[in-house]
Amino acid sequence: MSADPVAIARDLLRCPSVTPAEGGALVFLEKTLKAAGFTTHRMTFSEPGTPDVENFYARIGTGSPHLMFAGHTDVVPPGNEAAWTHPPFAGEIDDGVLYGRGAVDMKGGIAAAVAAALDYLAAKGGKPKGSISFLITGDEESVAINGTPKLLDWAHKHGETFDHCILGEPSNRDALGDTIKIGRRGSLNGTLIVHGKQGHVAYPERADNPVTGLVALIAALKAEPLDHGSKLFDASNLEFTSIDVGNKTVNLIPGEARARFNIRFNDLHNQESLKTLLEKRALAAGGGKIRFSFEWEPSNADVFVVEPGPFTDVVANAVTEITGRQPILSTTGGTSDARFIKNYCSVVEFGLVGQTMHAIDERVPVNELVALTAIYRKILDRYFG
Repeated sequence: MSADPVAIARDLLRCPSVTPAEGGALVFLEKTLKAAGFTTHRMTFSEPGTPDVENFYARIGTGSPHLMFAGHTDVVPPGNEAAWTHPPFAGEIDDGVLYGRGAVDMKGGIAAAVAAALDYLAAKGGKPKGSISFLITGDEESVAINGTPKLLDWAHKHGETFDHCILGEPSNRDALGDTIKIGRRGSLNGTLIVHGKQGHVAYPERADNPVTGLVALIAALKAEPLDHGSKLFDASNLEFTSIDVGNKTVNLIPGEARARFNIRFNDLHNQESLKTLLEKRALAAGGGKIRFSFEWEPSNADVFVVEPGPFTDVVANAVTEITGRQPILSTTGGTSDARFIKNYCSVVEFGLVGQTMHAIDERVPVNELVALTAIYRKILDRYFG
């Protein structure tokens, strides 16, 4: 099998795998890895109220240590395809740059991992010194219900155990090799509701305007930081993202006002402690005069961190050797499937540069794909060395 990451990436990009469509991407990976000696499995998971999602797992070797490469082949929609300079699902190369939806998030990372594994196996007579696996899902860009969580559960029930994982998300901020993600903040969504009394604006004494109370509580909740950061995390942040009173009549005081918000929190909190903290602050700000409540949305995005150690050293040293850069160990950014993987093994995120992910003309320089493959190849050598 060819270990050319550019050819593999182009084949993956030509699969229109917009969530939750498989689009041929998992079929291609199964064919490629099975030909290299991997035992492969494809399975579809379901949940009421959500689309069915196809997933893929492959492993070669039966011993330890066991290194897993994880990722997703689903992509976000391309948006206005006419705005692209190159078709989003054509996998075209122009002036040394590969264009396509998923080029960096994250079909390019998967292509580099597959190419590195094929090259490593070719050098070792087709057999690793331990085990190499690929855990690839199809709904990371959506609700992440029928993908990685269920695929990991399936693997666990079938006796699969992992020692370490590399998740090929586009971790780097500005240049390949500048960042390794060793953790993620948690994410919690909620709605603040202020309950008033509807009435005519000409007779405010007969009503209780919830907008006034909502503004006061928003200001109070934003006035003081949730914390000032921790050893490995930036400060937590609370951001209000919408305000709604459902009122289309200008001379009517509404009976209720709502504000949605999101909290990205560090390891100084958990979901329950945050709910308690916000309730306490709102009670103090309301002074018994503002009637309010919170609605909390279910969340599977808890905070986690992988303490630096031998595995992070292996990854960081490989990055430095190939790129000449000393990567920082970061916990910034949004959520990823690492929040599920960390329950099964130690996981770090390292992939391409993420500047064009989800953008029109998502793209990756070909030389960065080749360099990422060399990094993964170096990691395999050292991990099994």
